[in-house]
This record gives sequence, C-alpha cells and structure tokens, in this order.
Amino acid sequence: MKQLDVALVMLRVFFGLALAYHGYNKVFGGGGLAGTARWFGGIGMKWPKWQARLAAATEIGAGVMLALGLATPLAAAGFIGIMVVAIVVEHWKVGFFVFKPNQGWEYCASIAVVALFIGTVGAGKYSLDHVIHQHVEKWSFHGWTGAVISAALGFGGAITQLAVSYRPSKK
Repeated sequence: MKQLDVALVMLRVFFGLALAYHGYNKVFGGGGLAGTARWFGGIGMKWPKWQARLAAATEIGAGVMLALGLATPLAAAGFIGIMVVAIVVEHWKVGFFVFKPNQGWEYCASIAVVALFIGTVGAGKYSLDHVIHQHVEKWSFHGWTGAVISAALGFGGAITQLAVSYRPSKK
C-alpha cells in the first residue's frame, strides 16, 4: 500500500533525524559532552561520562538507522530504551503532561510508541531494509518478530541500564 509506505518514510525520517539531532546536541550543544556528563551525574547516573557517550551514540545511531530504514527493529529498540530511561530518570516524577514544569513523560512515551509501531510494521518499501530484503530473503524483520525484537531489546536494555547504573539521590 503506497500510502503506508509514504507515511512510514515521513515518520521514520522525522523521528529518526530528530533523535539523531538530539544526540548531536549532547555532544556539540551548549556544554558539550562534558556538560551532558555533568547533568547525567546530577540526575544519578553512576558513570556519567560513559553514559553521556552511550546515550549520544545511541541517539545518533538509532536515529540515522530509523531514518534510513536500516535494521529497523534494532533502531526502534534504541529509541525505546532511550525513552524508557528518560521517563524513569527524569520525567515520571513530574506526571503525565509534557506542558508541566520540567516536562512530564507524555512526549517520551509517545516517541517510544511510534518506535514500537515502526519496529512492528517494518520500514516499508522506501527503505534500506526493503532493498536488502530484495537480495537477502531472510532479511525481513517486521510483524510480530519486529515487535518482539523492538520491545525486548528496548525495554531490556533500559531495565539493564537502570539496574546497573542508576543511583538516584535520596531526598
């Protein structure tokens, strides 16, 4: 269905490039990577310098991969992992609505749901996944397989990251 393929391109490119730019900003924005690491340390991350690099690399890598439609369930998993960590660490305590001071978790959850949707339905006809599938038959990870890969790796990665390295300050 041509409309679905065009809609998938729009979703993938917008959300992919937006997340990639968010990661770019962690490295080159305001305080640079050092500022991101200081902020990560302030919110309870155990290894803030490494986690700042990991977060930026995941955002840039998963964002570009999603925009291109390359290994789409893995890209979606990166999105889900980043958003779940952001929700738990920073946004949950504020409440649901994004318009609240310090922003609630509404927007991060929306991004994670969009990523899970794309991971489930696949990148569509206008993607590198589709081109690769034309040459390698077994390269088709969408439907329930894409959903399971996206959700399991995304939530699993987030839970692991939080369990191993998140130490919120006790108030």
